[in-house]
This record gives sequence, structure tokens and C-alpha cells, in this order.
Amino acid sequence: MTFEELNLAPAILKAVLEEGYENPTPIQAQAIPAVLAGHDLLAGAQTGTGKTAAFTLPMLHRLSQGQVPRNKFGGKGIRALVLTPTRELAAQVEESVRSYAKYLDINSTVIFGGVGMKPQIDRIKKGVDILVATPGRLLDLQQQGFMDLSTVEVLVLDEADRMLDMGFIHDVKKVLALVPKDKQSLLFSATFSDEIRDLANGLLRNPQSIQVTPSNTTVQRITQVIHPVGRGKKKQVLLHIINENNWSQVLVFTRTKFGANNVAEFLTKNNISAMALHGNKSQSARTQALAGFKTGELRALVATDIAARGIDIDELPHVVNYEIPNVSEDYVHRIGRTGRAGREGHAVSLVCMDEEGFMMDIERFTKQEIPVQVLEGFGPEEDEVAEPIAMGRQTIWGGAGKPPSRDVMQAAAKAARQEMMDRIRTTKATQPDRGGRAGGRGQAPKASSDEGRSEGNAGGQGRGRNHAGASANNKPRRDRFDGPGNGSGAAHRPKAAPQNAPRRGPRPDGEGGGGVRRFDDQPPRADAHLGTQLGHARSSGPRGSAGGGQPDPMRTSVDTMAERGRRGGFNRGGNGGGGGGGGFGGGGRGGPSRGGYGR
Repeated sequence: MTFEELNLAPAILKAVLEEGYENPTPIQAQAIPAVLAGHDLLAGAQTGTGKTAAFTLPMLHRLSQGQVPRNKFGGKGIRALVLTPTRELAAQVEESVRSYAKYLDINSTVIFGGVGMKPQIDRIKKGVDILVATPGRLLDLQQQGFMDLSTVEVLVLDEADRMLDMGFIHDVKKVLALVPKDKQSLLFSATFSDEIRDLANGLLRNPQSIQVTPSNTTVQRITQVIHPVGRGKKKQVLLHIINENNWSQVLVFTRTKFGANNVAEFLTKNNISAMALHGNKSQSARTQALAGFKTGELRALVATDIAARGIDIDELPHVVNYEIPNVSEDYVHRIGRTGRAGREGHAVSLVCMDEEGFMMDIERFTKQEIPVQVLEGFGPEEDEVAEPIAMGRQTIWGGAGKPPSRDVMQAAAKAARQEMMDRIRTTKATQPDRGGRAGGRGQAPKASSDEGRSEGNAGGQGRGRNHAGASANNKPRRDRFDGPGNGSGAAHRPKAAPQNAPRRGPRPDGEGGGGVRRFDDQPPRADAHLGTQLGHARSSGPRGSAGGGQPDPMRTSVDTMAERGRRGGFNRGGNGGGGGGGGFGGGGRGGPSRGGYGR
């Protein structure tokens, strides 16, 4: 089939041919006729299948033939609304819309957070035919009275599964309440969970369903390989394969923002031009990183899963899973960034023993046995055993075999917390004096990476001192109070201040975290070495409260500690007190690995 057979408007067809496309992809061949016929659509398609053109081309065809409504500001009314989960994807979709609409009297714009509102408001008031937006910024503008969605004729939810994963379901439902009921709705998703089906049932009217590629398959043109590596050798392996193969463009995936920064910095120091892409980056930094990667100015782009959703490069040759995802579908999304538009791609996974279980789950999910290639000198050490991984809001197990005991996982979580506290203290010690500093004599815990354990002997008996120094703007600091830190996790409340005394910031909540003061600029967490030697096992046991008013170690990780610290959730029972002894985080050694990679 050719695009000429799809009966698109001549102006659209001309733009498509100029982009170099002659034959539609399977999703385009099925979706375009259905949308042109006026049907609602429920489409299952992964990234890289051509789904953007599948809804953009028939949408442009419909808008090119209708009348132009007016919005409440007197400009052109919004006739088509495309919702996407991320800024990068929104920008990519709007770029495609402009490319295909260049011979039509149809204009478009994109709005998302992280940039100023005023230019976006001005464009909307003047009038646009097609608006591509992220849900958050769209609702912000609507609540301020700058958005009129009463003229929307076509609504597109792109990557609806990711919008749900990122917690946008309530925002999406609010947007749906703002658009007319009499509209054409198109929903695209790589997977179909119960939540997606519930959303589709409430949005779509007698939709046509299209499932081009099942969610558990990968593009067959992608060559996949597993390199078993030692836990501390991943950076050197990554550098080796980039230089050895003379790669000029590679997308590297990490699980965490800190990991992305760390890897990008390492590559840059070793003469590989690289930048990190994640949610903590400003919009200008993210745009700069994407632009540099697309033009070839950057050889490597190091990204987290969510931030990479907007990356759409037809000729991207290489993807590296620097850290293996614990969700198998994320692996499919990752490697789907390469091997697009009929081209071949190469996906490399660097698997340490902590991640063997994740990789086995991925092979079961994709129904593929991925070839294993051991790189001489970079494999695991003979005595290396799997350890838990601190990620998100929990300490998880990614090794092969049976789950470890709850006590072992608690020890791992405790070691992760202790390492985070050590990092915070190190950061505080190296920061310049801001006019006042917290006292305290608690001895910081010592990390012993050689022995694979964390030792803590902080007594936490130091007393915080409220110095009278002024901050950089000559205003007295108001976020401190006197009080001893006892290191046990129980905060000492300060004495009640007189009624006319100035407020001293957030009040402690009476639980956990003794002796740690909030630092807004503390570093994001590392994908920490947890210092617990374990047998090969996986854990999926129940999680709940540990009792005693303390957070459950099974649900506590470096990420949780850092986040609570930034928000002032730790009790400030003395600025600089010990914060609690870490104890020994070491567990017993397990037996030899069975069925592992490269053993």
C-alpha cells in the first residue's frame, strides 16, 4: 500500500512524500482510514511504529475541510487537542504536525511546564488550530482563564499508559471534562491495563480497535546482547564499548537521575561528549541536550526512562541499558528507540549479578533468549554475590533465586540509609559557610566497601547550636533551633517560644530522623552500593509499617530519605547530631548462583 491510496488531501500527501515516506507502516495503514471515516480509535502501538503520523495525517485532513471556529478571545478556536505525558514528546509531536501541515492554512503550538507562561498565553489568545500539551500546564492555563477548549473537534491521548504511570490520570479526567462530548477521540497506548480500558470505556464511543504489535514483543530488527559485568566495572565497560566500536551516537539508560548525572560526568571526563536528561533538568537544558544529540554534537545521551519518552530519532543506531529496568515493559520501550523506520539497531545490556533476575524476567516477557557475550577482563569477580538495589521508595531484589529473609532486606535498607546520611554529612562539610553552621559531635559512620558492609558508630549526642550569623541576603536564618540529637530517631522538641517570638519554620513531627537538618540543595541519591552480601534471591514479600512509629525498612530507600530530608520531614532534634548508629549492614553469604549470566 502507498500513501496515495489513503485518499489524503494533496497538500498533506505532498508534505509526506517530501519527508521521504512512500509506504505507510501497519499502524498508519489501519488507523488512517478509520480516523478519516470518523470513528473513535483505540490503538495499541509502541514507540517507533509510526503512530504519530497515524493520528496526525487524518487529523490534518479533517481540519483542512472544516470551518474555523472562534475562541472567547476572538482568535481561532482550538480544533484539535493532543495530550502527551512529557515535554519532550509534546515538542516532538508538534514538530511533526508542523512538518505535515506546511502546505495547509493550519497552525499549531505546544505548551508544557518548565518555561514561561506568557508566550504560551499570547499564542493561544491569537488562536491555534492544533494544541499539543502536557496535562499539568494545560490545566494551569485553564484555571487562570487563558484556555478555551469549547471548540475541540478531535482529542488525542498519546502514550496513555505512560500518563497513567506518571500519575496524570486525574489531570487527564479534568481535561476530558473541559472538552465537548461531541468530538472524535483517539487513544494510543503501548499496553492495555485495566485502568487504560476503564479510561477508554468512558472516553470512546464504539471505537475501532487496532493492535499492531503486542506489548511483550520487541522489534526484530534490533540486535540484542547481554554483557555480564562486575558491579564496579560498568563505567569502564561502557567507555570500552563506545571507544572500541567508535560509536558516534548512543543512548544510555539509567534507573535514577543521580545515575544519569554520574555516568554523563564520567563519559565527559573521558573525552566522550555527553549530557544527562532527566526530570530535574531545566527545560532549556533538556532542549539543549536533545538538540545536541540529534545533531551529533553529543556522542552520548544518558537518560532516565520517563525523560527519554520524547526522543524520536529515526537513525539512532545504539542503545545501552547501563542499568537493567525492574519493569520488563520498560526494556521494550528503551530498545524501541533504535531500529526505527526500517533501519537496524543495536541494544546492549550491562548486567551485574544484582540484576540477573530482572534480565531473566525480561527474557520471559519478550519470549526471547538474548545472546550473552562475556568481555574479557570486565566480568564479575569469582567471589561476587548479588546485593539488593535501593530504588524508588523501596529496597528491591534483582538477583536470581529465592527471596532473602526479611531481616536481610532490613539490614540492606539500613545500610542504604546510613550511606545516604554519610553522603549528606560529607556534602555539608564541603559546602561554604553561609554565616552560621550547625554544631554537633556525632561521629559519621564509616563505609567499608572492600568488606561489602557499612559500619556506623555515630553516638549522636551532639548539641545543635543556633548561631547568630546571617545568610547571604543578610536576613537571620530561621530554620534552626536548639536541641540535642540523641541518634535514636526520636526528636527532642524545643521549648515553647513566647507568642511574640518569630516563627522558626516547620515544626518537627515527633518521629524519626533525629539530628538531621533539612538541606534543600543536598544531592540526589546515588544508585548506592548497599554493602550487604547476600545469596542469590528475589523478594516480593509484603510491605507495611515496621511498628514503633518508624518507617518500614522494606519501603525505605535512599530516594525516600533524600526526599523527606529535602521537604523537612526529618526531625531536627539538634543540627548536626549523629542521627543514629548505622550498625552492621552485612548479611550472610549465600550459596553459588545457579543459572546466572557469565558464571
